[in-house]
Formats: sequence, structure tokens, C-alpha cells
Amino acid sequence: MQRSADRNTAPIRRRWTRHPRTVGRARAELRKALAEWGLSSVEGEALLVLSELLTNAVVHARVPRGREIETCFRREGDTVWIAVDDADGRRPVPRPPQADGGRGLMLVAALADRWGVSDRDGVGKSVWAVLAAPQGKGSG
Repeated sequence: MQRSADRNTAPIRRRWTRHPRTVGRARAELRKALAEWGLSSVEGEALLVLSELLTNAVVHARVPRGREIETCFRREGDTVWIAVDDADGRRPVPRPPQADGGRGLMLVAALADRWGVSDRDGVGKSVWAVLAAPQGKGSG
């Protein structure tokens, strides 16, 4: 039997321009990684979480021209860790349910087992989420 620690992977890091097409391209990268890791059971939730986090960075991050956004995906046992880093130091704040728009972080909180915002090496922040495969599934 393979131990959980043996099923951890090196992070998959990609840099992206701040363009709307970035979201679809990053989703394709994550879908491929989840299939390789045997974690397709969390694909729907993981892709939605990535879409919300990356769209926030593309639309709202105030960064100097030419600064890129970085995604990082990593398998840790039967979980997937998703992070989106940008050079904007402002931290996202979940909006109340009655607010017009801006409910993406509420969706992330509902889908992820954990999520948060951390400082990153250098300038800016990392917004991350962790999703666990349902028991008995996705532990390939």
C-alpha cells in the first residue's frame, strides 16, 4: 500500500499574463494535472475554485505593466492545493451575500476544505485553497 507521503508531488507552477484567456488555459493545466494524479473526483470543484481565484487576480490586481500572475498546483496525498499569486499587496475581502457581484470568495469558501491569503516571497500575495478527494475516490 502506498503511503500518503509517497503521493505528494512537486508543485506545477505557471506564469500568466493578465488576460481573460488565461483562466481557460490555467483550467486546462489543472484538469491535466488532476487526471495524472488520480484526483479527477475533485475536478469540478477545483476548476471552479481556480476560475474564481484567477479571475479575481486578472480583473482586480493592480500591478505594474508587465507583471504576471502565477498559479501553483500541488498534490498532497488525497488533496490538491491551488494557489494564485499576484504582485498586488491588497488582500481580497469576501463580500456579503446581499452585495451585487463579488461572491466568488464565498463560493471558494463553500467548495474548499480550507482557503486563505498569505504573503508571498517578494511583492504581493498568494490566495490559496485546498480541496480533498471524497473518501474512497481519487486516491490513485
